[in-house]
Amino acid sequence: MALLTPDQISAADDRRWEDVDVPEWGGTVRIASMSGTDRNDYQKKMLVLGSNGRPQGVDLADQYARLLSKCLVGEDFRRLYLTDRQVAELGKKNSAVLERLAKVAKRVSGLGEDALEDAAGKSEPTPSEPSTTG
Repeated sequence: MALLTPDQISAADDRRWEDVDVPEWGGTVRIASMSGTDRNDYQKKMLVLGSNGRPQGVDLADQYARLLSKCLVGEDFRRLYLTDRQVAELGKKNSAVLERLAKVAKRVSGLGEDALEDAAGKSEPTPSEPSTTG
C-alpha cells in the first residue's frame, strides 16, 4: 500500500457517528466523534492547573454536557451546542440521559476512562517501541 500524502489524509472522511433514540426528549440525536482539536479542548478545559502551571486535578462540573457539546451534531454534522450558556442549559437535562449519551460519545471518539488521567499526567508512562526506521 502506498504512503498517504497530506492532501489524501485531509480528504479522508474518518468521522464516526451513531444516531441514538432519546425517548425522554421525544426523538433521536446524532453523536459524532470529536476531532483531535475538539478532544484536546475538552480535556484541557477539564484540567485544574496549580500555581506552578501543572495539572493538579480534574474539574468534573458539567462533564457530560461539555463532552456532548463537542459531539451532538445535526444532519449536516455541525455542532448543536457552541456557547458556554448552551452547554450549561444542556447540563440541566436528566443526568441518566446525559450519562447514556456520554457513553456513546466516548465510544465513537475513542475516549477511554483513563484519557483524563493521561492528560493530567497521572498515568504510568508507556514503554516506547523501538524505531523501525533505519
